[in-house]
Amino acid sequence: MRTAALAGLATAAFPAVQVAPALTVLPGLRRRLLPGLHGLGPPDRVALTFDDGPDPESTPCFLDLLAAHRVTATFFVLGAMLRRRPDLGRRLVDAGHEVAVHGWTHDNLLLRGPAGTVRDLTRAYDLVAEVTGRRPRFLRPPYGVLTGATLLAARRLRLRPMLWSCWGRDWTATATADTVAATVRAGLAGGGTILLHDSSHAAVPGAWRAGLAALPDILAECHRRGWRVGPLGAHRLPAR
Repeated sequence: MRTAALAGLATAAFPAVQVAPALTVLPGLRRRLLPGLHGLGPPDRVALTFDDGPDPESTPCFLDLLAAHRVTATFFVLGAMLRRRPDLGRRLVDAGHEVAVHGWTHDNLLLRGPAGTVRDLTRAYDLVAEVTGRRPRFLRPPYGVLTGATLLAARRLRLRPMLWSCWGRDWTATATADTVAATVRAGLAGGGTILLHDSSHAAVPGAWRAGLAALPDILAECHRRGWRVGPLGAHRLPAR
């Protein structure tokens, strides 16, 4: 019933209202006008986030590395991936990580339509809550593309939309540990939010290995600059 009611409201939205929020995918605009959505927190911290899992091939490798460095992070999971391996979702929580919503599948929500968007996000939200025993707090839409329907669903589900301030471009065919680390460092600053991927579900097969190999260097750089690395929930983000 909740999904149907939200879908009805979303379908009634004007096209301009649906499409206009997608402009927040532009990092310069987002940083100036919406620092909270950009993932900017206090200057002595950095939030570490991963998208597109959980994947039985790759996610355990990230969990082992993070455990070795005593670092926790936020994992934006896909409902379809979590449904296949709910044990990995529980393992994320047991290891102290935060689990957030990335959608049900990795579709651009501009192409899905308002009603489909609401169903997608509500379904993913419900599964995350069921598997982890905790209500998710954050939403990152696939490709970072927000829509009017996405914002409506997020508001009704009490999810905070959250993008990023720097990324590693770790999904590309040419990504290496060196290029991922260098790309992150180029945009990294105190208070920032890092985007990496713990799965190659929507990327070149095996691309996750470059991000995994770059992670120790990224964590070392944060430590060298005196920044504490952790999940978004500990990032003390500004009010929306």
